[in-house]
Amino acid sequence: MKTDDLIDMLAKSPASVDADAGTRRLATALGWGLFGATLLMALLLGVRDDLAQALRLPMFWMKLGVPVLAALAALQLVRRLGLPGTGPGRAPLVLSGLLLLAWIGAAAVLLGSAPERWAPLVFGATWKTCAFNIVLLSSPIFVAAFWAMRGLAPTRPAQAGGAAGLLAGAAGAAVYALHCPEMAAPFLGIWYVLGMTIPALLGAVLGPRLLRW
Repeated sequence: MKTDDLIDMLAKSPASVDADAGTRRLATALGWGLFGATLLMALLLGVRDDLAQALRLPMFWMKLGVPVLAALAALQLVRRLGLPGTGPGRAPLVLSGLLLLAWIGAAAVLLGSAPERWAPLVFGATWKTCAFNIVLLSSPIFVAAFWAMRGLAPTRPAQAGGAAGLLAGAAGAAVYALHCPEMAAPFLGIWYVLGMTIPALLGAVLGPRLLRW
């Protein structure tokens, strides 16, 4: 076949592109990642014994809601950075707002408490393991998010990797909230944020190596 004939044939019969393939890939990855994180939590840590009572407390929903909203914002960031030439959009503003909300709540609680109460409010009973457990539970989501991102077309691999890591960290923190007994805003504003930040930093470091075309 002549070159001109081949070009004409390709031009007349373009391959169809599934515009929703990326969304389905992300949904599949997130579903399996959350399943893995929940299974790890159930097998290694267990659901908190007083979960039924905790569900009645507004602070529990704050502890769960902030990571969930952060995960949704990070998911939008992953979707945008997975497309060539697409910026981060408004997701960083949402994430900054959530972080500010967490820190304002932590500061308000500390300022409204006696100084001798500050250490228990900040460290709780599980500060040594909280961030580690969040990172542990985020690991299946981290792997799944990077798998999904590799099937897209990121042109900013460091930012894309950081977004995938943040998605994993936030979703892992949401799963961990079902086990964690801590309820103080200063504890959450420090150790939960640290647990979500570590996978994001790791993703930013690994992104240029694992997300190259």
